[in-house]
Amino acid sequence: MSKHTVIHQLRTSVLRTRGAVVAAGMGAVMVVGAGAGVASADTGKAAKPAVVDAASALAARADAQASAEKAKAAKKVAKKVAKKKPAKKAPAWVKPVSNYTLTASFAQGGAMWSAKHSGQDFAVPIGTAVKAAGAGTVVKAGPNGGGDGPAYGNAIVIKHNNGKYSQYAHLSTINVNIGSKVNAGQTIAKSGNTGNSSGPHLHFEIRTTPNYGSALNPMAFLRSAGVNL
Repeated sequence: MSKHTVIHQLRTSVLRTRGAVVAAGMGAVMVVGAGAGVASADTGKAAKPAVVDAASALAARADAQASAEKAKAAKKVAKKVAKKKPAKKAPAWVKPVSNYTLTASFAQGGAMWSAKHSGQDFAVPIGTAVKAAGAGTVVKAGPNGGGDGPAYGNAIVIKHNNGKYSQYAHLSTINVNIGSKVNAGQTIAKSGNTGNSSGPHLHFEIRTTPNYGSALNPMAFLRSAGVNL
């Protein structure tokens, strides 16, 4: 083999080896590049769920905080409601006048009456507010005892829901009319000294009918209804 031929073969072998190395390098680069690409893609995919999870966590925390604040506010409202005292129920029956002195009593005898006294007298100054002892409807109102006779002077009779009647006599003025609806404690007149009266006072009766002659003991009735006299 000539020297020229040997040299040619050596060059060819070197070129082949270099080509193989280069090819191998390219393959490695391609593999590494592909891996890097996959890693990059995987990194991108992993980052998105991480962001979503963080947002979900923040939203959940905000919801929990809002719920806690609502619960706190509800507790405050509940405490305020609990502290509030229930509204007092209006009494069904009350005293017909205030700041009085009890004088002639029910069934008391005396020259002032043709029979025994039919009611309870409350001594009060003229012009004292006279109140409806209970809720009901006015069935008598006016002079001449509202129809029961001149001895009563100006008078009122109220029919109540329990079927009883109350009468208020010797009034100076009357503030209601027949048919008026009244509530317990409502001012219906002013006390006076009209009719057969020995001095300013309110004559008060409880009756089973609207008319004279059906009176009950008014003090016993009011006390049984819870009125302190």
